[in-house]
Formats: sequence, structure tokens, C-alpha cells
Amino acid sequence: MLLKNAKILKDGELVESDILIDGNKISKISKNIDCFDKKNIDLKGKFVTAGFIDVHVHWREPGFSQKETILTASKAAARGGFTTVMTMPNLNPVPDSIETLKKQLDIISSDSCIRAIPYGAITKEEYGRELSDMDEIANEIFAFTDDGRGVQSANVMYEAMLKASKLNKAIVAHCEDNSLIRGGAMHEGDKSKELKIAGIPSICESVQVARDILLAEAANCHYHVCHISAKESVRAVREGKKNGIKVSCEVTPHHLLSCDEDIKEDNGMWKMNPPLRARKDKNALIAGILDGTIDIIATDHAPHTQAEKERGIAKSSFGIVGSETAFAQLYTKFVKNDIFSLELLVKLMSENVSKLFNLPYGKFDEGELADIVVIDLEKEITIDSSNFLGKGKNTPYNGEKINGIPVLTLFGGEIVYVDEEEIKL
Repeated sequence: MLLKNAKILKDGELVESDILIDGNKISKISKNIDCFDKKNIDLKGKFVTAGFIDVHVHWREPGFSQKETILTASKAAARGGFTTVMTMPNLNPVPDSIETLKKQLDIISSDSCIRAIPYGAITKEEYGRELSDMDEIANEIFAFTDDGRGVQSANVMYEAMLKASKLNKAIVAHCEDNSLIRGGAMHEGDKSKELKIAGIPSICESVQVARDILLAEAANCHYHVCHISAKESVRAVREGKKNGIKVSCEVTPHHLLSCDEDIKEDNGMWKMNPPLRARKDKNALIAGILDGTIDIIATDHAPHTQAEKERGIAKSSFGIVGSETAFAQLYTKFVKNDIFSLELLVKLMSENVSKLFNLPYGKFDEGELADIVVIDLEKEITIDSSNFLGKGKNTPYNGEKINGIPVLTLFGGEIVYVDEEEIKL
């Protein structure tokens, strides 16, 4: 396959180039490549980069296929330009042993159109008491996490980190001190008071982040913080890095895009965990991106049924979908407004992930895997969740106009998504 008339990033600038793909690899990146025995696709100046990597998705299968399936979730991710994702373990059964993990691996093998690597649970059933079969599942998983639940016992977390360090795996943590949730459903602040909804204070997250950074130092373990949301958490990670502790973190698009002030009414579509926090927290997240404290962007794509999201903030399920719109929303809000460069955004969604976790993909260069996304930076659409490829429609961003739309995604040199109105095959 030969991709003609592309734009690629070189030294921070967009330059014209062709891209030749042989098998599953990029064989040549250069201007004016001629190859008459290959399928030629004219990209007409569209932007090409490495396929995105999302280390935080909830694909809901096995166990909750009414919300999402591996087939529908992988199609949604491919449409958003993702070629690799890491799937969270809050499933039924929980992947805490070879037997339970195999159920998920078998479905991924048969149904996913992109690369999907499961997490293994830190503890049995994610109950936070007894460690999972970490030795047995280590070679089949990306890392260990009990995402959806914070590990409440410091001793259990410390033992898990010691084990993970020996297995050369990261501990990836949803940080939430249950004693500080206090029945809350959104961030504790002026907006929660206005809407008369119980709030969750920022310290619910940040005290566990601080605890785990110290545990990671003692265990010599790579510790990665899920969906960081509070300014105090950013400060703790920054201090941990300054002290040479192996700590990293991710931020979601929605925590960069919005804060609790944007919640105008009691609408369950705005309910997510962690919740949208105050404007000063959002500003701290943006600053953390710009100074390198925050390493990567991950969507926390969390589909739910319509019924689960229409009961108001207090009673709806936590979660928002993001696979299909993440890049475009961030490009529109931050790149077009000169807050992030295009180069920084794509690094946060691909190259930085690859470097952080020592992955053999997420790189756009000759000889690398042909995991590629083609993006029309000028194309504008209006978000309409009824048109999503995923089963989950739970987004509060319906009606928002966005630019920078993925129109072609290749996984290992094979087309896994194409916008046939924009790309003529």
C-alpha cells in the first residue's frame, strides 16, 4: 500500500510526504515515492501519524455485553485512531487467574479489530484483600490494576508492588480512599452545593496517590496513577518524580476539557469517576501536561446503557465514553487555541505511551509497525452519539463542534476503519 500526498510531522513542522507500506511495516517515508504494483491511496494533504495507544478502556466483555462488546468497542477505538488499547479488569469473571483471563483473551482474539492487551487484577475479585495469581498471569497481561476500586489496605498494595517489581510489571492504580467518598456523586464544591448533590472531596484521590508513591519508592516498583484529576495529586506526582521515584500518570480528555462549573443541571451524563473537579484543578492538569508531570492521555472509555445514565447524577452509573472523539476534542480545544502543539498532542497519545511502558509500537518511522491514523485536520463534525460505532452513547458533549477527524486507521498495514466519504480506496 502506498499513501500519497500525506502531511507528516518533522521537527515540529508539517511536511509533505508519501508513505510506503510493505506487509505490516512502514518501509519508506519520503517525497514522491513511485510504486505501481501497490494500492495507491491519495490522502490529499491529510495528516498521518502513529496510531494512538489508550492504556485505559473499559470494554465490558465478558460479563457486561449489554453496555459494550469487544467487537463494538474495537470498532469505536479504530474510528478514533486507536490501534492499541489496554482493557480494564472490572469484568465478570475478573481476570485474576489464567482461567478467568483466558475467557477475555479468547474473545479478543476472535472479535477485536485492533491490538487489545488486558490488565490483570491486583487482588482476587478486585476485593482488595488477597493478591491475584500474579505470577501465573504476568506474561499475558499489560500491568496490574484493580481499576474501579482503590486498594484500601496499604499492606496489600505494598505486597502487590513488591511482587509486581519482581515480575517487571507496573502497578496501575485507581486512587480512591473509600472513607472519604462519603456518599458523593460529583466533586465537592460550589456546584455540588448549588445542585444539592453530595460531593467527593479531592483528598479522596490525593491521599491515596501520596500513600502509593511512598509505597512504590519502598518497593522499587513502577507506579502509574489512573485518570489524575486533582491539583494535589499533580503536586504529589511532581514531587515523587523530583525524588527519583518511578511514578507516572495519565489524564483523561474530559478532565482537561471540563470542570464542575460546566455542569449546568442534574444530568447523569456528567457523572464520572473521578468527577470533574474545580477550575483550579483543571488548570493544574493542563500545567502538568505542559511541564511534563503528566505523561500521557488515556480516555477511560466507560460505556453504560441509556437506562444507567438517565437517573440523575446521584443515582446514575459513573462513566463517560471517549474513544471516538478524544483526539478531535483535544485538537479543537488545545491545538487550535495554541495551548498544546500538534506534536505534543500526538506524543501524549502514542510515542510517550510507548516510551513509558517500553512498547514495540506507537512509533511512526521507517521499519516500524504500520499502525497508522490519517486525520483530516480541517474537517468539522458535530458530535452525535447516536452515530457512534460503540454501544455506549453516554457523553455530555453531544452537539459540540470538533475538528481534526480521523478518516483512515491502519492496524498492521490493514484497514480497520475508513471514512469512505473522505478516502477513496
